Amino acid sequence: MTAIAGKRLTLEEYLKYDDGTDNQYELVAGELVAVPPESPKNVQISLFLLVNLLKFVPINCLSNKVEIVISGSRATTRIPDLIVLTDELATALKGATQSTITLDMPPPLLVIEVVSPGKANEDRDYRYKRSEYAARGIAEYWIVDPQTNKIAVLTLVDGFYEATKFIGNTAIVSTIFPELQLTAQQILNAGESD
Repeated sequence: MTAIAGKRLTLEEYLKYDDGTDNQYELVAGELVAVPPESPKNVQISLFLLVNLLKFVPINCLSNKVEIVISGSRATTRIPDLIVLTDELATALKGATQSTITLDMPPPLLVIEVVSPGKANEDRDYRYKRSEYAARGIAEYWIVDPQTNKIAVLTLVDGFYEATKFIGNTAIVSTIFPELQLTAQQILNAGESD
């Protein structure tokens, strides 16, 4: 991600921002940050998870394009790779003009991030988003890391995430989706030929 030079934006200014391109941005501590396109592998993993979660969640409660406003002293938004909404949140977004979960809306049930290569991406997904999503009250946060071949399922307990790591043929254990029957390897190998 690359910061765009200029002044710090408020959330309201960011939500109205349009540079006339199809570029995607997040707002990080008031700075407009360009989000590069995902790698084909990351896209395949996200799509694989979306298809498998559709077995348990109606399509109106799944998205790969909704952004979340994060609480804090400086305006920040995040665009997760995949998000599972509550029915109440899906209803609140239905009438919205933008796919943005604002602070007055309930938190989503689950957020999934697929880590892109590089230290900055690791720090963002493992450190910053971990604390941001916990503060937002998101019950479960998955970090899918193709570089390390691990998946971390973080469960919110008393305001902090407790992490369980999954590798290889270990079945993923989710408190939100206990009926989900996927292994870490199935997710990490999404889209690859057998």
